[in-house]
Amino acid sequence: MPASLTDVAKAADVSIATASRVLAGSAHPVAEETRLRVLKTAEELGYQPNLVARSLRIDHTYTIGIIVENILSPFIPPIVRGIQDRLEVDGYFGITINAGWDPQVEAEAIQTLRKRQIDGIIFVESCLRSSDEVFELADKPHVFVHRLFNSLSLNSIVPDEHYGARLATRHLAQLGHRRIAFINGPEGWNATINRMAGYQEELAIRGIFDPGLVERGDWEVQSGYLAAQRLIALKDPPTAIFAGNDLMALGAIYAIQEAGWRVPGDIAIVGYDDREFSGFVRPAITTIRMPCEEMGRASAEALLRLIDGETEAIEPILIRGELVVRQSCGARGEGEWEFEPERGSLPRRRARELCP
Repeated sequence: MPASLTDVAKAADVSIATASRVLAGSAHPVAEETRLRVLKTAEELGYQPNLVARSLRIDHTYTIGIIVENILSPFIPPIVRGIQDRLEVDGYFGITINAGWDPQVEAEAIQTLRKRQIDGIIFVESCLRSSDEVFELADKPHVFVHRLFNSLSLNSIVPDEHYGARLATRHLAQLGHRRIAFINGPEGWNATINRMAGYQEELAIRGIFDPGLVERGDWEVQSGYLAAQRLIALKDPPTAIFAGNDLMALGAIYAIQEAGWRVPGDIAIVGYDDREFSGFVRPAITTIRMPCEEMGRASAEALLRLIDGETEAIEPILIRGELVVRQSCGARGEGEWEFEPERGSLPRRRARELCP
């Protein structure tokens, strides 16, 4: 039989009220020595709080709704994992519903969760409605994480695309490249706008931004392939390409290799997102990791603050990713370079000549 609150209080030699305050995280003052003794005793006895009784006392169900746009998205599972990991710390349980990019399904999901008296909702990659529309439907504390497009709103947790693009571009510039092209995403997306801004700002600071080296893609492999074909056909082609995501980076690699050039020997490549395949293709793709689990944890933390009444709204939170250095950029590691030897008779501008 599991240990009860009474068992913990008796074993720790404190009153039931004191044990309850400590285990509930109450702000009521308790001596530090007593608090630690109660926590240690509870752990030793394997005490598990009765969340049903607890919810009746404080008007919480300790249940959170998680509505995802497309469960098959490569970014959603790690985001949900981050959410659940953080919720678990405070004894919350998450119910995940897949909306499948259908506004009607999303509306029904919101109403279903309301009937279950959940404490709040996290919308993952939700872009079907404005934040005002969601509030009218949900009428519950809620946050958005990794919204794919629309402007940033309150209670939004998103990747810092501007920072990530600057990080990728700076890496190529520090390798000595001066003609750095960019394959951007489709118009109207926040990721497209912010990654372009970061790329342009980093090169403008160095005085080497050339708008003629910017091509448009649509996030898919074929668009990266076609964009790279146009770039290498220029009279003065780039020596490096920053692709707006890993799929377009892969397409660019295919186009460059098909032309008889090599990556990174003739053109260095950096992608974005750190998709699973990026580490297995050859050359493995240097990229910016999408901070999915971090965004999930941050969104859960923000929602708990709203539920607890610590704040009425959360200012937009930007989560930074990190550079993952692999083969496609030509850098093996800090201060160490790796380039393929020249083969064939085509003239090549060797990447080693571009490095300090």
